Formats: sequence, C-alpha cells, structure tokens
Amino acid sequence: MLVVLSACSSPPARFSVVGATVDPAYWCPGGSNNAPYTLHATIQARNDTASEVTIDSATAEMVLTSVNGSWLERVGDRYDAGAVEVSPRTVAPRSSATLAVAIPSACTSAVYGSSRSSSGAYQVKVHLVTSAGAFSITASNRHEIRAA
Repeated sequence: MLVVLSACSSPPARFSVVGATVDPAYWCPGGSNNAPYTLHATIQARNDTASEVTIDSATAEMVLTSVNGSWLERVGDRYDAGAVEVSPRTVAPRSSATLAVAIPSACTSAVYGSSRSSSGAYQVKVHLVTSAGAFSITASNRHEIRAA
C-alpha cells in the first residue's frame, strides 16, 4: 500500500515594496537657472515578517522619457539624484507603511513669455537598502518639468 503525504506550506514571510508614485508635474519658475526643488514620491511598503525592517539608505534616479519643445537634455539622459530622504525609516512587523521620499532636483527656464513653453517627462526609480535586503521600484507615473 502506497501512502502519499503532502504538506501545506505558505510562502515565506517577506518585506516588499508594492507601489510608487511621484509628483506629476512641477512648474519651473521663469528665469530660473538650475533652481533646486524637491520632488516627492510615495512608496507602499509591506512587512509580512516577524521583525521590524529598517530603511538603511535610499537613492533615486530620473530618466528623461519624452520632451515637448526645446529641452536642454535628450531623451534617455539620466539624472542620479544620489542619496534621498525617506520617512519613516522603519516598518513594523506584520504591517504596511507609506514611505515618503524627498528627491532633490533642479530646473532651468527662460523668462515666461520670452520663448515657447517646453517640458520634459521623467521616469523615476527609487532604490532602497533595508535590513531585509535591497529593493528597487519605478513610479507608476511620470514626473513632468514644465518650463517657459
């Protein structure tokens, strides 16, 4: 007689990032030259583990995906924003959290009315190094910089 035993198993508990969005647009002030501003992103994080997960560091990059009018960069150009701020820095065990990410950026614009308007749309990716490992997530929307 043959006996077949099977065990039910559930997937191992893990930490994950499941969704991200960024500010949809930023109007660059007229007459700006490399003027700094902060791009805001939100990331949905889920911690199914029994331990707190700490965000050790984060970086961000932006890739120009399309332009309208005259733009200083070309499609495909990358901007490495370097280290970015994330809050909160921890996700409690068996919980979800919305991570707020502050990404430094800058823009240049002619004086309004002196030229035709232009814009550039960027794909934004955030890289997180956590106590549960490294994760990367791309925002589901694009960030557009609008200039004169």
